[in-house]
Amino acid sequence: RLPEQLDDWLKNATSTSIKAFQTFAKGLTEDYEAVKAGVTLDVSNGQVEGQNNRLKMLKRQMFGRAGIDLLAKRFILT
Repeated sequence: RLPEQLDDWLKNATSTSIKAFQTFAKGLTEDYEAVKAGVTLDVSNGQVEGQNNRLKMLKRQMFGRAGIDLLAKRFILT
């Protein structure tokens, strides 16, 4: 992570002839504060996202089987 290089990278990406870089840089610029916080802070929501992903995977595996009670038991036991 090199947050001090973010501004220079965005400037270079917006001035390039590659359309994909321009579009990507535009999106990053629109959410600049969140992007800057993401590269400078040590805080992460990775643990929460991991649990969300796990629950969605279990939900897909249980599709067509018994209801929410079985899903809850499976989530707790897994």
